[in-house]
Amino acid sequence: MHLLRVFCDEEGKRGNPLAVFLDGAEVPPSARQGVASDLGLSETVFVDHAERGELRIFTPAVELPFAGHPTVGTAWLLADRGSPVPWLRVPAGELRVSYEDGATFVAARPDWGPAFEWERLDSPADVDALGGPPGGHDHIGAWAWIDERAGTLRARVFPVRYGIAEDEATGSAAVILCARLGRPIEIRQGLGSLIRARPVEDGFVEVGGATVLDEERDYEL
Repeated sequence: MHLLRVFCDEEGKRGNPLAVFLDGAEVPPSARQGVASDLGLSETVFVDHAERGELRIFTPAVELPFAGHPTVGTAWLLADRGSPVPWLRVPAGELRVSYEDGATFVAARPDWGPAFEWERLDSPADVDALGGPPGGHDHIGAWAWIDERAGTLRARVFPVRYGIAEDEATGSAAVILCARLGRPIEIRQGLGSLIRARPVEDGFVEVGGATVLDEERDYEL
């Protein structure tokens, strides 16, 4: 099992923790939800076939058809292990993968992941002051421009519905917000994670950033 942080800042700090089982095919499907719940990270990935980029994604509570930081992190890890892939295949569809300037990107459609709501607030300070999800919603992000002209913004995301009180960096939510705004954006989420997103052809959005490997660890089923 590899433990990563995805969507790190410019210094390799912050980022959303992720567990990846590159030998995921050896973990029975019936055991995967229990493993993800036991690890308690926002997502855990099981790679079923590395060469074909086939994988499954679990939160502590449910399986997801697509999520951003698990796919970005897994694509980076495969390349780091010497097996870069042009595509990843998840239940939602095929994600085109690209690698550039130390960052890894995947291209997804906004409707492939969880249907996050987004609420715009007046300032980054208002986002920082939130004590929980706005309006008590269980599946929402809050955001405000840091610099609208430059496309930088502050965000926090609360996917309570999926067993996560607050997510450090949420790629699938970034895909939705980027598509809605219709322009490239740079998101500072959580405690300082950095997500880049940009619209591309045919309604897809590329989302990506930097990934760091923290640890390789044995896991006993």
